[in-house]
Amino acid sequence: MSPVPAPTRAPARRPPVRSPGQRPRAPRKRPGWAVRAVTTLSVAVLASAGIGHAVITSLDEGIARVDPFKDMKNRPEAGHGMNILLVGTDGRDRVANAQRRAYRLGGTACHCTDTVMIVHISAHRDRATVVSLPRDSYAQAPAHTDLTTGQRHGPHPIKLNAAYAEGGPNLTVRTIENMTHLKIDHYLEVDFVSFMKTVDVLGGVRLCTPKPLKDPYTGLDLPAGTHVLKGGQALQYVRSRHIDGASDLGRMQRQQRFLAALVDRATSSGMMLNPIRFRDVTRAVLGSVRADRGFGTDQLLDLGRAMRTFSPRSSEFTTVPIAQMGYRGNDLGSTVKWDDAKAGALFQALRDDRPLAPPHPDKKGPAATRVDVPPQQIRVRIENGTVTEGLGKRVDDALAADGFRTTRQPGNAANRATRRTVIVYDPRWDRSARTLAAALPGSELRATPGRGPTLTVIAGADFKEVRPVRASEPKGPQEVVTGDQVVCP
Repeated sequence: MSPVPAPTRAPARRPPVRSPGQRPRAPRKRPGWAVRAVTTLSVAVLASAGIGHAVITSLDEGIARVDPFKDMKNRPEAGHGMNILLVGTDGRDRVANAQRRAYRLGGTACHCTDTVMIVHISAHRDRATVVSLPRDSYAQAPAHTDLTTGQRHGPHPIKLNAAYAEGGPNLTVRTIENMTHLKIDHYLEVDFVSFMKTVDVLGGVRLCTPKPLKDPYTGLDLPAGTHVLKGGQALQYVRSRHIDGASDLGRMQRQQRFLAALVDRATSSGMMLNPIRFRDVTRAVLGSVRADRGFGTDQLLDLGRAMRTFSPRSSEFTTVPIAQMGYRGNDLGSTVKWDDAKAGALFQALRDDRPLAPPHPDKKGPAATRVDVPPQQIRVRIENGTVTEGLGKRVDDALAADGFRTTRQPGNAANRATRRTVIVYDPRWDRSARTLAAALPGSELRATPGRGPTLTVIAGADFKEVRPVRASEPKGPQEVVTGDQVVCP
């Protein structure tokens, strides 16, 4: 990127000379219309067909090109909106040795896709839907010629990420179109280097985690709390799959969380309102990606216009519905089998340009507290520890409304003079107890071994209300979440 010359500094203005006894003038306020005019001008410059094209055209020329749609026939009919196939490839052979050591990128680069996502941009450019496709998905590759051996293959079963190794972007697109019956309009390929550049040029991405994240394979080591991740650390975050027992599904959820935070960073930093800033950031990003020949100036302007109105709330994330993990067939080893009926409904919604997430209710009151375990997974029994009639039912109803699995049969505690609400729990379910305690602020946690998974709440005289809570991670691989549900509050 060429250095931008520093602006010439104007000579300092001397303060005006006042007559003795003359009052100093009050400083003039900058008119509000000036701020609005600057913002409007920036937007107009980016969106205009003249100067906007001048800003963007040079970017078009710097994108490495591939032809993923070559000789493709009998493709699905186009739906509404725009579908971009976003693939992440290994590319560790392009990473400097020092970075490879620092971020645990040893070993040989695989010629395969590490991440596969379909990004749907709505026809009105006001919504983005991201669908993650597990890289170990059980797939059917159409007939093709192997890029490595030159051998001609008929249709055969394959793991989704191996389609890239056998037939490059072309076979990857063909395989995904055959599986989803969704027409792919554009192809965008990002490797480790371009990913780290994207994060660094944005100044890092802010992520929150309610619990420590540690993966000995990638070297990720984040304590609980809020962090601004730069390129290398962000790469560790999205690659980690040994943090919990969720393996690739947990990794895809973290990738979705990261994308939401990336959108939040890009749209809240003022970049979209500054054509020159937009150009500089986009130049750094697109200088190390590969895209189809049709992804050019007009498409970049379309995305620029769209992202000006984007927010985490207007982006939604999900994973293709899964019927079976560990599916074994045709000597492929362990694969992920899609739920054909539910996946078909999901991709039909994309063809129809319909949002996947339900409308946001207009919530009033305090914001939900982030917790580790979703309340829907926690079973609770309520006891009234006071002489106040109906208190047990009131607590039961409030917890049930917040998603907890209450027994709906509150009883009375042996001690009816309880002043402070108590949560009695088995230490093996301590994470569930902390979620319940977040919903009942000020309550006492009382560990009692041998009680099993059902937690007991003894409602005390101090009970006032149940505070809303929500899980920090999506509840399951097939849930749809919007960006504002997973970015830092």
